[in-house]
Amino acid sequence: MNGKPVTQLRQGELATVVALNGGCEFKRKLRSVGIKEGKTVRMVASHPFSGPLVVEVDGRQITLGRGMAQRIAVAQEQ
Repeated sequence: MNGKPVTQLRQGELATVVALNGGCEFKRKLRSVGIKEGKTVRMVASHPFSGPLVVEVDGRQITLGRGMAQRIAVAQEQ
C-alpha cells in the first residue's frame, strides 16, 4: 500500500488520497461521496475506542467507519 492509512492523520492535518485499497464496490462508494485519488482530505475528528472518523473533502464532512478508512491511503506534504 502506498502512503499511510487516513486513520493515522491527526485532527486538522491535510493529506492527498493516493490509493483506495478495495474492490470495485468499495471504490464506487467512496467516489460517490467525493473521496478519490488526488483529492485533498482534512481530518476533522477521530472518535475514540475504534469509533468513526470525520474527514472533509471539497468542503463536505464525511463520516467513515474505521474499517473503510483503514483502506484509504494518503500522503502528506513534507
